[in-house]
Amino acid sequence: VQLQASGGGLVQPGGSLRLSCAASGSGINIMGWYRQAPGKQRELVASIGSDGRTNYADSAKGRFTISRDNAKKTVYLQMSSLKPEDTAVYYCSAQKSYNPNYYYWGQGTQVTVSS
Repeated sequence: VQLQASGGGLVQPGGSLRLSCAASGSGINIMGWYRQAPGKQRELVASIGSDGRTNYADSAKGRFTISRDNAKKTVYLQMSSLKPEDTAVYYCSAQKSYNPNYYYWGQGTQVTVSS
């Protein structure tokens, strides 16, 4: 599985940004977004199963929306009401049905929220 993320950039506080991640390969079940800020551990932002069930970090609830297009094997993260503390490198992830404990990772895309 290969993952190609895009959509990061610089945005002002309160702004919006949409991340995309296209996957190649088969048998993908869960896709998600994680982020890592400088000096901090990588943390889950949101994930979505192939059945559409979603899971959000508390920090993302009400502001971020994860979605996916199974036909395109693409997952999206719509981020709104962005805050400076959302600044991080965002990583796309994928887990296969038969080995859910193994994570595939994309290359990461920088999101900077600053005025």
